[in-house]
Amino acid sequence: MNPTIDLVADLGEGFGAYTIGDDSDLLDIVTSANIACGFHAGDPDIMAATVAECVRRGVGIGAHPSFPDLRGFGRRDMGLTATEVQHDVLYQLGALNGFASFHGTKVTHLAPHGRLGNLVAVRADYAQVVADAAARVDNELIVVAQEGELAVAARNAGLDVAIVGIVDRAYQEDGTLVPRSQPGAVLHDPAEIVDRTLRMVIDGKIRCANGVDMDIDVDTVLLHGDNHGAVELARRIRSELVAADVSIAPLAEVMDAKKKAA
Repeated sequence: MNPTIDLVADLGEGFGAYTIGDDSDLLDIVTSANIACGFHAGDPDIMAATVAECVRRGVGIGAHPSFPDLRGFGRRDMGLTATEVQHDVLYQLGALNGFASFHGTKVTHLAPHGRLGNLVAVRADYAQVVADAAARVDNELIVVAQEGELAVAARNAGLDVAIVGIVDRAYQEDGTLVPRSQPGAVLHDPAEIVDRTLRMVIDGKIRCANGVDMDIDVDTVLLHGDNHGAVELARRIRSELVAADVSIAPLAEVMDAKKKAA
């Protein structure tokens, strides 16, 4: 059976008069959106507009909570306690839930952003409080994560976990990402990124930074939209996947299909 995959991008990441990325064009390509909830980017006006456009175009809505780090775009470790992390995630998820309810829909997934997203993969205390927050707010929420501590905690909390493939980032052999501070952490060659995506989705393999192949079973592919040529690359990735007989669907549909096939 041909694989079915979700395509997701981080959207709503402007602030006030400032915009990042071309959300309108990306919404023609993706099937799900990770929406900034105000802590690393986004504000009430942007959140409302982004949710409304997702509803209009049939794109699944996900919360993209972050450390409270507008200045650093959520990419710095804020040294928070686990309880503070849980409260910050609840605050952001609650805000997006409000906009989703207003527009007659619901938040279907949660995907921690930036440094928080990196740390929940390796810190059991952060992972546990994020999973507990998601489960107690909505036990139908899908947690989007790499394999690691958050995936374990979310499964233990009874939540569905969607494994994300981050196709323009280098992986280490333990499944974590190469830190951005290291050379080669971010990939820029479109042909290489497309090839990695196809291999990840179809063959379930990714070449790590040390040259070793790692098994990976992805449910969603993250398409970045905040760099030069991002929209063109996202279109190319979608086109190549479709040409390879990969079905593209919103995350909730991908997870339902996976359950039926199990």
